Amino acid sequence: MPHPHRPLVVTGDPDLLDDLLRLAAAGGTEVDVAADPPGARARWTGAPLVLIGADQARSGLRARLPRRDRLVVVARAVPAEEIWVVADPLGAQHVAVLPEAEPWLIEQFRLRPRPPAISRTVAVIGGRGGAGASILAAGLATTAVRRGHRTLLIDADPLGGGLDLVLGWERVGGLRWPSLAEAGGRVDPPALLQALPHRGDLVLLSFDRDELPGVPAEAMAATLDAARRGRDVIVADLPRRLDDAAVLALQAADRALLVVPAELRAAASAGRTLSQLTPHCDDIAAVVRGPAPGNLKAREIAAALGLPLAGTLRPEAGLCHAMERGHPPAADGRGSLAVLCRRLVADLVRTAATR
Repeated sequence: MPHPHRPLVVTGDPDLLDDLLRLAAAGGTEVDVAADPPGARARWTGAPLVLIGADQARSGLRARLPRRDRLVVVARAVPAEEIWVVADPLGAQHVAVLPEAEPWLIEQFRLRPRPPAISRTVAVIGGRGGAGASILAAGLATTAVRRGHRTLLIDADPLGGGLDLVLGWERVGGLRWPSLAEAGGRVDPPALLQALPHRGDLVLLSFDRDELPGVPAEAMAATLDAARRGRDVIVADLPRRLDDAAVLALQAADRALLVVPAELRAAASAGRTLSQLTPHCDDIAAVVRGPAPGNLKAREIAAALGLPLAGTLRPEAGLCHAMERGHPPAADGRGSLAVLCRRLVADLVRTAATR
């Protein structure tokens, strides 16, 4: 099974693969293997070391994988000068030619990099349209900042209306998804966080008001990589119909929250949405939002979905009015949304720290 702390080898050359497996064993480690860059995408940013064979380097360029540290292009009996033509645009720091580079590669396998700073990721998905997932996502982000956590809020739902409007940030300058998509995910992580709209410790990545693109998977991978390095909490508002970018965010999440209105048809719709989520996240919980016209109980809805109940949301008469005046949800720390978000953020931080 893939392991987040193992080096990643990307090659379709069986002889090169045999050499690298032998060198990894000499370095005292096991590796994950992918036959090509598309197959390596989910593990590309998380692996401590990536070795990509010269046979797959051009494919890596076409796949537009994000830049990363400790990327090595490996070849057998090919002049290094020829490989650098592809390795440099790919973002590789080293080129290793076998057999001369075998001792150096063994040392790379032996290196044990410092563990990355612990970041916590929560994905929020509506069980149906208009469930309130964006409001919960924004509330979680503002609450995390109030609790002293550097936070990134990711708007990955192009049909969600825009988290910049939910926060009252539509006039805050900074990069949106279209600009990041044009860069193809090839960005410097600290520079990316600085370029996004931000106020204090809250950073937002949302859509442009004039365009409605999908989110490229490589741009999402670059964003998650930057956030893992520079943010304490990551909140991702995901679409109900998962695209490749949403799958990446869901796979990176410590927990996913499915927001379900307390209505029979909403619960049925949430069941269909849930079937898309379960292959990609092990920890999914329900948040049930009132009112309940048919007197359905929150625990009954969660039980029908086969999910633990993470919490409930009571109607707040002044919430929408406050947002229309530019006040972010839960920003003042009062109301049922703020109470729920404090508990959810505390659970997220505690669970991630334990892991």
